[in-house]
Amino acid sequence: MIPPITVDLPTPAVALAVAAHPDDVEFQAGATLARWAAAGCAVHHLILTDGSKGTWNPATDPASLVHDREAEQQAAALRLGAVGGVRFLRWPDGELEAGLRQRTQVAAAIREVRPEVVLGHDPWRRYRLHPDHRNAGWLVCDGIVAARDPLFFPELATPSHRPRALLLWEADEVNHVEVADDAALEAKVAALLEHRSQFLTTHGITDPADPGQLAAFAARQRARLVERAAVVDAKLGESFRLLENL
Repeated sequence: MIPPITVDLPTPAVALAVAAHPDDVEFQAGATLARWAAAGCAVHHLILTDGSKGTWNPATDPASLVHDREAEQQAAALRLGAVGGVRFLRWPDGELEAGLRQRTQVAAAIREVRPEVVLGHDPWRRYRLHPDHRNAGWLVCDGIVAARDPLFFPELATPSHRPRALLLWEADEVNHVEVADDAALEAKVAALLEHRSQFLTTHGITDPADPGQLAAFAARQRARLVERAAVVDAKLGESFRLLENL
């Protein structure tokens, strides 16, 4: 018997989204975080890489791209209503490893932020191509274990912390949907449009002055949320693999 798909966690007081790159959070959980933020949740971002390879233009200066992408991520977080700020670990894009140093940093962030809910990449997704996404998924899972158990990384000054839930996005086996409304979708689209350096590579926007292309992008985001909500007969939503009793 297949367990039923659950809907809508209680709005957490604090949430932490852990992503490989700038814009990953907004694409995968932007509507959920916007709805929670509107209800009073303190939303935090932790971005693991510097985003320095996120372009199709070989003439791009990587240092300038890092600067732009961090500014875009901060603006995007504000569009979602996130008040917790954005932490950047700045590991080289495309070279993220699920090692002890990185795990220590993720655990430290979880202990500092003390979120009720953590969100991140699902490392068990089949056929995942990008190594940063795979390793970011392992880091969020391993980082939770290290953050919750007090004998891990005793050099950390902050006490241990156990989140009550983990939401993994892009899951092959979805068991939870966070229902969204039009306001949350609008905030998600507005946040994504702050990532202007990614218009060509991930947004499919070749001319940002063309209102038709912007409208088409917004329509694609709505279609994705319609598809993900269909499994629970809702209008809009974002789907996850929910892990509890961490």
